[in-house]
Amino acid sequence: MSTLADRISDSELEVMKVLWQAKDALPVTDIRETLQRTRGWEATTVKTLVNRLVSKGVIAQEKRNVFYYSPLISEREYNSWATHNLISRLYNGSARELVAALVHSEGLTQDDIEELRQMFKVEE
Repeated sequence: MSTLADRISDSELEVMKVLWQAKDALPVTDIRETLQRTRGWEATTVKTLVNRLVSKGVIAQEKRNVFYYSPLISEREYNSWATHNLISRLYNGSARELVAALVHSEGLTQDDIEELRQMFKVEE
């Protein structure tokens, strides 16, 4: 999975998000309409991104009256990979360093920090 997800660009990820939200396979016209509305992308851009994702093996293409597309990796799988990749690249594989960076950043509220404490509390 890491080799496939590793190659998903930010733009391709937008296509994946549309497919994950859909729950069912979509024709390219539905993907295009959503991304034109939310991103202002042209039809050729969307078609190129969809074709790249098919080539990379992260979405399936099924011929019906037109081609329908569905994800081959779940959003959860992708997010897990992306989190692991982030920790590996930025924090030398240390999740503890990531959490420390979050706690010391201004991006977390006291409520967020308390929620993290509760998540990491180990029952004795």
